[in-house]
Amino acid sequence: MTVLYFAWVKEKVGLSEEQVTPPASVTTVAELMDWLAARSGNHASAFTERKMIKAAVDQVHVPLASSLTGAREVAFFPPVTGG
Repeated sequence: MTVLYFAWVKEKVGLSEEQVTPPASVTTVAELMDWLAARSGNHASAFTERKMIKAAVDQVHVPLASSLTGAREVAFFPPVTGG
């Protein structure tokens, strides 16, 4: 699975993307965030403000409780606002 990071999430993780193979027990976007946060201090720092992070699975915006079944790509980014 490809995980993409944007804006300040990318800055905190230190990567724009990475290939990961989460364990079978990781079945939702929120569980993926937990698993990623346990991987490194940078990941943990990026995911401390969960309410400030939005997600997309295969380029469709989804709630954090959404399933990862069949997902090829997950993106994490801050809320987007216009001005």
